[in-house]
Amino acid sequence: MEIFWQGLVEAVRLLAAGDPEVLEITLRTLKISGLATLISVLIGVPLGTLLALANFPGRRFLVSVVNFGMGLPPVVVGLAVWLTFTRYGPLGFLGLLYTPAAMVVAQAIIASPIVAGFTVAAMQSLNPKIPLQILALGASRLQLLWLLVREARLGLLAAVMAGFGGVISEVGASMMVGGNIAGSTRVLTTATVLAVGQGKYELATALSIILLFLAYGITAFLTVAQQRSSHA
Repeated sequence: MEIFWQGLVEAVRLLAAGDPEVLEITLRTLKISGLATLISVLIGVPLGTLLALANFPGRRFLVSVVNFGMGLPPVVVGLAVWLTFTRYGPLGFLGLLYTPAAMVVAQAIIASPIVAGFTVAAMQSLNPKIPLQILALGASRLQLLWLLVREARLGLLAAVMAGFGGVISEVGASMMVGGNIAGSTRVLTTATVLAVGQGKYELATALSIILLFLAYGITAFLTVAQQRSSHA
């Protein structure tokens, strides 16, 4: 317990002093995880909406694949991305391995099934009579889709929060494809692992607390938006 309090004091000191390395790592964490979440939303929401509303051969199989992907081990994703971007891999010529871009790709792959799975659940929870009522009022297919998305907005915001939670806490794939390089790919999770390995437990605790504050801040912002939408 003493280490926790010392870590809390250290976290406050680092933030109050504006430690450049800690601020850099924190901003990089937010940038990489934020971009990965955005990409996962752009992929997961349309995919989840399609799987929830459309009826075509193989749909149930695809839903099962999405549900399986929600629990996909990050290290497996990291290995797949590493093999793809390694020098002799199919995309090795891009030179993305051990760069923030590779971390974004890995985290987006991890989060996309999570967002898609939550989207499927949100869209399928709507009353099945709603589309019929909207079409009966003369709405086009595009207007129908937009209105259904608006109706399911609470569940979709939950999907965004789940996706962000999946990437902000990820460490295995980030270490594998990013390399935890100082000044380039080091983020709060990988920096915490490094600090523990070096026996700097107060620093590791401080970084963990900063990570928790960052994750809570973003989640609280999305929660406020969600609750406002529920009263709109």
